[in-house]
Amino acid sequence: MENDTGPAATPRSLVRWAITPPQSYAVYFLALVLVAGLSFYAGSLKPKTAVGGPPVSAPRN
Repeated sequence: MENDTGPAATPRSLVRWAITPPQSYAVYFLALVLVAGLSFYAGSLKPKTAVGGPPVSAPRN
């Protein structure tokens, strides 16, 4: 193969590709959507409730 570029993309070349201006906007937007989606998902989870009564170390009234 005459047009073989060598081994697969390395992490350094992927970062170099991602920080060039057209791609950097898309990478930033994707990261923003991912963080917002995960934040919304985490906020929608219900906390676990205790099965029994209050813990033994709870003060009595």
